[in-house]
Amino acid sequence: MRIQVSGKQMDVGDALRLHVEERLRGAVGKYFDRSVDAVVTFSRDRHEYVADSSVHLATGMTVQAKARADEVYASFEGAVERMEKQLRRYKRRLRDHHRTRQEPIEAEGAAAYVIAAGDEEMAEPETLQPVIVAEMQTRVQSFSVGEAVMQMELAGAALLVFRNEANGGVNVVYRRDDGNIGWIDPKAVG
Repeated sequence: MRIQVSGKQMDVGDALRLHVEERLRGAVGKYFDRSVDAVVTFSRDRHEYVADSSVHLATGMTVQAKARADEVYASFEGAVERMEKQLRRYKRRLRDHHRTRQEPIEAEGAAAYVIAAGDEEMAEPETLQPVIVAEMQTRVQSFSVGEAVMQMELAGAALLVFRNEANGGVNVVYRRDDGNIGWIDPKAVG
C-alpha cells in the first residue's frame, strides 16, 4: 500500500506520518487484502485541523472521508472512522459487485474545468464564452449503474459522470433534492 501524507501550509512530522500509515493500513486491511493507494492531506481552518483522506482501491473504487477537530490526531481519527464505516457498510455490496469482475474498472482521461461564478450585478457579457479559472485532468470510469451509485456514495459526491458498461455511453448519476438517486442515460432515449 502506497500512502502519501502531506500538509497544506503546515509541517507533517514523522510521528504523525507513521501514525497515519499504521492506522490506515490496519483500517483498510480489514476489508481489502490487495494493494491500494492512499492520499491523506492535513490543513488548518481557523482553529481546527482538517484531515482529508482518499483511498483508491485495487478494484478501481475510491473511498473518501474528511473530518475536523481541534487536534490533528483527532481529525485523522475522525476521517478514518468515517472511512471504516463506509467500507463496513458497503463491504458486502463491493464484494458482490466485483466477484464477477476479473479486471479493475476501466478509466479514460477527460478534461475538467472550473468556471468563474458570474456576478449577479454584472452587465450582459459580450460573448457567451465563460471565464475558465482552472483546467485539470480527471478520469471517467466504466461502471454498471449500481457500481456508479455505490462509487458516488463512497466518494460523498453530489454526482458522478461515468461510462455505462451496458451500452458504452456516458451517463450521470446524481443525488436529487428529495434524497433519491437520479440517473441520466442519453442513449436510452431515441
